[in-house]
Amino acid sequence: MIKAIVNGDLSFKIGTENVRVTCDGQSVNWSDASLSTGNHSVILDGKSYVAQVTKIDRDTKMVTIVIDQQEYEVTIEEPIDQLLAEMGMKDALNRKVNDMKAPMPGLILKVLVEPGQSIKKGDPVLILEAMKMENVFKAAADAVVKEVKVKERTAVEKGEVLVILE
Repeated sequence: MIKAIVNGDLSFKIGTENVRVTCDGQSVNWSDASLSTGNHSVILDGKSYVAQVTKIDRDTKMVTIVIDQQEYEVTIEEPIDQLLAEMGMKDALNRKVNDMKAPMPGLILKVLVEPGQSIKKGDPVLILEAMKMENVFKAAADAVVKEVKVKERTAVEKGEVLVILE
Protein backbone atom coordinates (compact mmCIF):
# COMPACT_ATOMS: atom_id res chain seq x y z
CA MET A 1 0.00 0.00 0.00
CA ILE A 2 1.36 3.41 -0.91
CA LYS A 3 0.66 6.72 0.77
CA ALA A 4 -0.05 9.83 -1.33
CA ILE A 5 0.33 13.21 0.35
CA VAL A 6 -1.31 16.08 -1.53
CA ASN A 7 0.10 19.61 -1.08
CA GLY A 8 1.88 18.46 2.09
CA ASP A 9 -1.46 18.22 3.89
CA LEU A 10 -4.02 15.64 2.75
CA SER A 11 -2.92 12.03 3.06
CA PHE A 12 -4.42 8.97 1.34
CA LYS A 13 -3.53 5.26 1.54
CA ILE A 14 -3.85 3.70 -1.91
CA GLY A 15 -3.99 -0.04 -2.47
CA THR A 16 -3.89 -2.02 -5.70
CA GLU A 17 -4.52 -5.60 -4.67
CA ASN A 18 -6.24 -8.15 -6.92
CA VAL A 19 -6.74 -5.55 -9.72
CA ARG A 20 -8.93 -3.57 -7.32
CA VAL A 21 -7.97 0.00 -6.38
CA THR A 22 -8.77 1.32 -2.92
CA CYS A 23 -8.37 4.74 -1.34
CA ASP A 24 -8.34 4.77 2.47
CA GLY A 25 -9.90 1.30 2.43
CA GLN A 26 -12.80 2.24 0.13
CA SER A 27 -13.09 0.67 -3.32
CA VAL A 28 -12.56 3.21 -6.13
CA ASN A 29 -13.84 2.90 -9.69
CA TRP A 30 -11.41 4.66 -12.01
CA SER A 31 -9.75 4.55 -15.41
CA ASP A 32 -6.97 6.52 -17.11
CA ALA A 33 -6.13 7.13 -20.75
CA SER A 34 -3.27 9.12 -22.27
CA LEU A 35 -4.36 11.86 -24.66
CA SER A 36 -2.48 12.95 -27.78
CA THR A 37 -1.71 16.28 -26.05
CA GLY A 38 0.32 14.46 -23.39
CA ASN A 39 -2.42 15.01 -20.80
CA HIS A 40 -4.43 12.24 -19.17
CA SER A 41 -8.16 11.62 -19.18
CA VAL A 42 -9.19 10.26 -15.79
CA ILE A 43 -12.62 8.95 -14.89
CA LEU A 44 -13.07 8.64 -11.13
CA ASP A 45 -16.35 7.29 -9.76
CA GLY A 46 -18.18 8.39 -12.92
CA LYS A 47 -16.75 11.94 -13.07
CA SER A 48 -14.33 12.91 -15.86
CA TYR A 49 -11.14 14.95 -15.33
CA VAL A 50 -8.26 16.07 -17.54
CA ALA A 51 -4.95 15.91 -15.69
CA GLN A 52 -1.67 17.42 -16.84
CA VAL A 53 1.56 16.17 -15.28
CA THR A 54 3.82 19.23 -15.20
CA LYS A 55 6.76 17.90 -13.17
CA ILE A 56 8.17 14.59 -11.95
CA ASP A 57 10.98 14.53 -9.38
CA ARG A 58 12.07 10.93 -8.90
CA ASP A 59 14.55 11.79 -6.14
CA THR A 60 11.91 13.29 -3.85
CA LYS A 61 9.11 11.08 -5.24
CA MET A 62 7.00 14.16 -5.99
CA VAL A 63 4.68 14.72 -8.95
CA THR A 64 3.07 18.04 -9.82
CA ILE A 65 -0.35 17.69 -11.49
CA VAL A 66 -2.78 20.32 -12.79
CA ILE A 67 -6.50 19.46 -12.75
CA ASP A 68 -9.14 22.10 -13.59
CA GLN A 69 -6.49 24.86 -13.43
CA GLN A 70 -5.61 23.82 -9.84
CA GLU A 71 -2.05 22.64 -9.18
CA TYR A 72 -1.42 19.72 -6.82
CA GLU A 73 1.94 18.50 -5.51
CA VAL A 74 1.67 14.80 -4.71
CA THR A 75 4.39 13.08 -2.72
CA ILE A 76 4.45 9.29 -2.85
CA GLU A 77 5.58 7.19 0.11
CA GLU A 78 6.23 3.59 -0.76
CA PRO A 79 6.06 0.86 1.91
CA ILE A 80 9.82 1.16 2.65
CA ASP A 81 9.46 4.93 3.18
CA GLN A 82 6.57 4.35 5.59
CA LEU A 83 8.50 1.67 7.50
CA LEU A 84 11.55 3.91 7.89
CA ALA A 85 9.31 6.77 9.11
CA GLU A 86 7.75 4.44 11.72
CA MET A 87 11.26 3.51 12.88
CA GLY A 88 12.25 7.17 13.20
CA MET A 89 14.58 6.95 10.20
CA LYS A 90 12.56 8.96 7.70
CA ASP A 91 15.61 10.55 6.05
CA ALA A 92 17.62 7.32 5.78
CA LEU A 93 17.06 7.03 2.03
CA ASN A 94 17.79 10.70 1.29
CA ARG A 95 21.06 11.55 -0.34
CA LYS A 96 23.73 13.05 1.86
CA VAL A 97 24.71 16.51 0.69
CA ASN A 98 28.37 16.34 -0.25
CA ASP A 99 30.87 19.16 -0.37
CA MET A 100 31.71 20.36 -3.88
CA LYS A 101 35.20 19.36 -5.02
CA ALA A 102 37.15 20.19 -8.15
CA PRO A 103 37.02 17.21 -10.55
CA MET A 104 40.13 18.54 -12.34
CA PRO A 105 42.64 21.38 -12.04
CA GLY A 106 41.34 24.74 -13.22
CA LEU A 107 40.64 28.39 -12.56
CA ILE A 108 37.64 29.66 -10.57
CA LEU A 109 35.99 32.24 -12.84
CA LYS A 110 32.96 33.13 -10.73
CA VAL A 111 31.49 32.18 -7.36
CA LEU A 112 27.69 32.46 -7.50
CA VAL A 113 26.84 31.73 -3.83
CA GLU A 114 27.75 33.01 -0.38
CA PRO A 115 27.81 31.46 3.11
CA GLY A 116 24.36 31.06 4.66
CA GLN A 117 22.61 31.03 1.28
CA SER A 118 19.98 28.34 0.68
CA ILE A 119 20.32 26.64 -2.69
CA LYS A 120 18.01 24.28 -4.53
CA LYS A 121 18.91 21.25 -6.58
CA GLY A 122 20.14 22.46 -9.98
CA ASP A 123 21.07 25.99 -8.85
CA PRO A 124 24.41 27.20 -10.28
CA VAL A 125 27.08 27.44 -7.56
CA LEU A 126 30.30 28.39 -9.36
CA ILE A 127 32.04 28.45 -12.73
CA LEU A 128 35.34 26.62 -13.18
CA GLU A 129 37.48 27.03 -16.30
CA ALA A 130 39.36 23.85 -17.15
CA MET A 131 40.94 22.82 -20.45
CA LYS A 132 39.71 26.08 -22.08
CA MET A 133 36.08 25.26 -21.22
CA GLU A 134 33.75 26.91 -18.71
CA ASN A 135 32.06 24.37 -16.42
CA VAL A 136 29.04 25.47 -14.39
CA PHE A 137 28.81 23.52 -11.13
CA LYS A 138 25.23 23.01 -10.00
CA ALA A 139 23.84 21.88 -6.65
CA ALA A 140 23.15 18.14 -6.57
CA ALA A 141 20.48 18.59 -3.88
CA ASP A 142 18.81 21.27 -1.77
CA ALA A 143 21.34 22.57 0.76
CA VAL A 144 22.71 25.56 2.64
CA VAL A 145 26.14 26.97 1.79
CA LYS A 146 28.23 26.61 4.94
CA GLU A 147 31.51 27.95 3.56
CA VAL A 148 33.03 29.02 0.24
CA LYS A 149 36.66 27.81 0.26
CA VAL A 150 37.81 29.51 -2.98
CA LYS A 151 37.98 33.02 -4.43
CA GLU A 152 37.38 34.15 -7.99
CA ARG A 153 40.40 34.15 -10.34
CA THR A 154 42.29 31.56 -8.25
CA ALA A 155 43.68 28.22 -9.42
CA VAL A 156 42.47 24.96 -7.85
CA GLU A 157 43.79 21.41 -7.93
CA LYS A 158 41.87 18.19 -8.59
CA GLY A 159 40.02 17.07 -5.45
CA GLU A 160 40.27 20.46 -3.72
CA VAL A 161 37.16 21.37 -1.70
CA LEU A 162 35.47 24.38 -3.32
CA VAL A 163 32.25 24.81 -1.33
CA ILE A 164 31.12 23.19 1.93
CA LEU A 165 27.38 22.42 2.07
CA GLU A 166 25.11 21.37 4.91
